[in-house]
Amino acid sequence: MILDSNILIYACSDEHPEIREFIRENVPSVSIITKVETLGYHLLAPAERAQLEAFFDVAIVLDVTHAIADRAIFLRQINRMSLGDSLIAATALVHEKALVTHNTSDFSWIEELEMLDPLG
Repeated sequence: MILDSNILIYACSDEHPEIREFIRENVPSVSIITKVETLGYHLLAPAERAQLEAFFDVAIVLDVTHAIADRAIFLRQINRMSLGDSLIAATALVHEKALVTHNTSDFSWIEELEMLDPLG
């Protein structure tokens, strides 16, 4: 599994302890883009930043490869999507892993992408 950025933001919230438990039980990977998006989130509180930094210290963080970049280019040529979303989706596709996201509508048009919404 590959975590989308929104899942990590939800995991920092006291309202979603089930997300933290899901992450502990499944040990998913993340794209380096997720690290950039979450740690760069402008509304991140210092305690949340500390939680995320601790997570990234032990997480499997997958770099953007040429294969991932090529797949992201292809996705953006087919449908309008953000650069971050295209790289995260491409990471999941290239590594043949499900994408864990609460924003399933952003990716629903990608037929070969398996998705899981732990809040849905």
